[in-house]
Amino acid sequence: MSSRWYPIYQRGNPQLRVFLPNFWMKLVKPSAVLGKATVPDNKVQFIVSSEMTKIDIKNYLEKIYNVPVANVKTVNKLGKTRQNAYAAYLVKDDDQKIAFVTLPPGHKFEWPELKITQSEDKQKEDAEADVENSKAQFSKDVQGDNVKYRPGVPTFFGL
Repeated sequence: MSSRWYPIYQRGNPQLRVFLPNFWMKLVKPSAVLGKATVPDNKVQFIVSSEMTKIDIKNYLEKIYNVPVANVKTVNKLGKTRQNAYAAYLVKDDDQKIAFVTLPPGHKFEWPELKITQSEDKQKEDAEADVENSKAQFSKDVQGDNVKYRPGVPTFFGL
């Protein structure tokens, strides 16, 4: 069911109606759902909109992403109910629908290679270079290379 509203009548012909469902799918790693269980290469797990049926999930993957689907199984997972840490009331997490999609034999699912790791590595290298530059500048400003040996005298007297 769509929550988007369209005018019933528009001037001119033909009357164009477009149905845009509010369906969404989130690809998740098996460890997020099953813990440390191992999953075969032709099985994929999604967290999907709770309004989606098995047929909707199969059609969504086949028509939009051109992924062949052999079987779809769904589970409604209830959200956790817990006590709020700061007040005396209960908090309930959202419920989730998890879809277990089986690809036909011969098809293998591989996780996409994201370029996030490359950018993280570059940021880490840049940060390490900045730290080294800061240390060198601090040593130069404090004149750390010509520290005199004065036992019992604090270093700040040498400034």
